[in-house]
Amino acid sequence: MKKNQSRRNFMAAGAALAALPMLSFGKGYEETIRDTSKNSIPTDLKITDVKCGFIRGGHSLFVKIHTNQNIWGCGEGVDATPGTYHLVKLFGQRLKGKSPLNVHRLFEDIRKGGFFEGAQSGMYVAVLSAVESALWDLAGKALDLPVYQLLGGKFRDKIRVYMDTALYQNTLPKPEDFATAAKNAVKMGFNAIKFDIDQANDPNKYDRYNWTASPAELTRMYDQISAARKAVGPNIDICVDMHGRYDAITGEKVAKLLEPLNLMWLEEPIPAENPEAYKKITDSTSTPICAGENHYLAFGFRRLLETGAVDIIMPDLQKAGGLGEGQRIANLSNLYYVPFAPHMVASYLGAMASCHVCASVPNFLILEWQTYFHTDPMFKEIVTYDGEQVENGFITLSNKPGVGVEINEEGMKKYATPGVPFFE
Repeated sequence: MKKNQSRRNFMAAGAALAALPMLSFGKGYEETIRDTSKNSIPTDLKITDVKCGFIRGGHSLFVKIHTNQNIWGCGEGVDATPGTYHLVKLFGQRLKGKSPLNVHRLFEDIRKGGFFEGAQSGMYVAVLSAVESALWDLAGKALDLPVYQLLGGKFRDKIRVYMDTALYQNTLPKPEDFATAAKNAVKMGFNAIKFDIDQANDPNKYDRYNWTASPAELTRMYDQISAARKAVGPNIDICVDMHGRYDAITGEKVAKLLEPLNLMWLEEPIPAENPEAYKKITDSTSTPICAGENHYLAFGFRRLLETGAVDIIMPDLQKAGGLGEGQRIANLSNLYYVPFAPHMVASYLGAMASCHVCASVPNFLILEWQTYFHTDPMFKEIVTYDGEQVENGFITLSNKPGVGVEINEEGMKKYATPGVPFFE
């Protein structure tokens, strides 16, 4: 028995050797050496430096984390980032010499290490979001896996996005402008669109600081969204954003007024800080109420979810804590059967990073997409990627290691914020 087993093993080994290229002679050996990874085992991977660049007046932060194996990771933070160059460098000092594969541990080290430095929200968390996203990108590249796989796998291959029409109210658009923008978005293949209805320079406002909407303002809001609905019919989702600029009574009135138009949601009718006021609005209407763009970390969403203050949550993953925290927020909301619809005003790097999280959770609803991504050449110059950015209202999830989108430092340089070091 042992003899026959040994003979079979010997013959199997001989067959395997025969199938190998002639490694000891010529080209086969050279190709094998060339194709073999020169990197050491992942446990030897160490962070050596963290560099950053800012564009859009400092409101877009790009972070690049370098290692001793010439593998890097890219991440992005938005909005709460102006003036944070030295905060990035501080985080970099805390990361140097550590393994980037311990993403959750490094996130907690920086978060808890900043307990008295503002780590609960704002700029601290926005910068941490960029760093954390870069760590996921780096880990994926080191392990040759897409980020969604590191997050536990995927529920979907394509991520539905809605078109934010960026029809900003400072230009005093008319109802027909809303109708045209809505039809153009549908022609581009989108089946969901968003409009802003907060208008600081509306001539019917009582004054610049009083954000109680007048009857004429309410009429203007209804007419604008009604025109969009008539233009695209009942089967296109329409979202409406008020940017947190009104009081609770106006939020209630607008939500009730727009009920016949069957909105996907009414977004941030009031500021972010008062969940109880949100609940009052949500309880008063059949229009779904959405918030979360200005909430930070999973802690920031706890009260909203516990009290049923909103129907849909929309954390910004380039600002609320990053990708791992974004998944925690989504999983928390899933316990309350609340859909997850991330806010997204980043570049295609941030968009694809968000897509990995959206793919990894069951309760994903839709992701934000901006109309100016199609018209401003900057957004194609500052990153490199494969294929089309978006097709027929969907982003195809990248299967490349890491996030699947790279920073293009040369393309970004001409948009760099003046007076701030650029990837130095």
